Amino acid sequence: MVKDYAYINGVPEIVVPDNLKAGVKNPCRYEPDLNPTYQDLAEHYGVAVIPARSRKPKDKAKAEVGVQVTERWILARLRNRTFFSLADLNQAIRELLGPLNERPMKHLERSRRELFELLDQPALRPLPEQPYVFATWKKARVNIDYHVEFEKHYYSAPYTLIHEEIDIRATQSTVEILFKNERVASHPRVNSPGRHSTLAEHMPTAHQKYLEWTPERLVRWAQSIGPHTAQLIQALLDSRKHPQQAYRSCLGLLRLAKRHGEDRLEAACRRALPAGIISYKGVKNILDAKLDQVEADQVESEEPSTVVPDSHENVRGQSYYH
Repeated sequence: MVKDYAYINGVPEIVVPDNLKAGVKNPCRYEPDLNPTYQDLAEHYGVAVIPARSRKPKDKAKAEVGVQVTERWILARLRNRTFFSLADLNQAIRELLGPLNERPMKHLERSRRELFELLDQPALRPLPEQPYVFATWKKARVNIDYHVEFEKHYYSAPYTLIHEEIDIRATQSTVEILFKNERVASHPRVNSPGRHSTLAEHMPTAHQKYLEWTPERLVRWAQSIGPHTAQLIQALLDSRKHPQQAYRSCLGLLRLAKRHGEDRLEAACRRALPAGIISYKGVKNILDAKLDQVEADQVESEEPSTVVPDSHENVRGQSYYH
């Protein structure tokens, strides 16, 4: 539609599309539910979208006839040609489109271009200053760390929206967060899974007043399990620029105690710290593999030992390498 409006250099008042999935999410004769991206495009251009009824081609008879004419006068003439790029195909269509629009119609004695300039063009509204930029939409809920996830990257939202459902509108370069149809945050789009994009103004000035969770509370919870768990939680909080970015990992780690028990979690943290493992997934892997139930010296004893073979004329001795 963006290129269509640019081609005719104007915007119509009403658009009557099919019930295609890209435009209509849930077809209904009385209140069709439009796809969010399609609705966003219509609002950008100020167009009313009134989908045709299902299986009622007469609702858009002119469009159906236009498709038929295009198939006969353009596609049929190109059916025996081979194209190696979309640009070449579009150029060939463009060369045939001009003569088709200039060709007089017998029953009206005027060309399609003449009728467009006489009837349609005066009724068009001007184009907006900027063309519509394609965007995808997603619903999400703001987590306790006041971030939302989009394509495995985490973007901050105002902390007052914690637990609220929001809409994410993402273009190729920008990620916008909307609450009740109002934009409350905007971030440059980042392709870094597991990372955070945090704006300082989204952070609360007093966490204990506005947030249920704080670093101190997480550490206290960890201390109730054991000192090694507390050390790992503190290390996890210190590993992030903003402690709130580690809240989700800390909660996931502490909740492993419900599944495996506090004693096993403490033992897993005791094994993880010397190995430099400071993550929820690392501790979970230790528990899943039951390595917390094996003493360190026992693990070493289970490793394959180096067996010195018997003396043989084809075996080089230790002195060979000196």
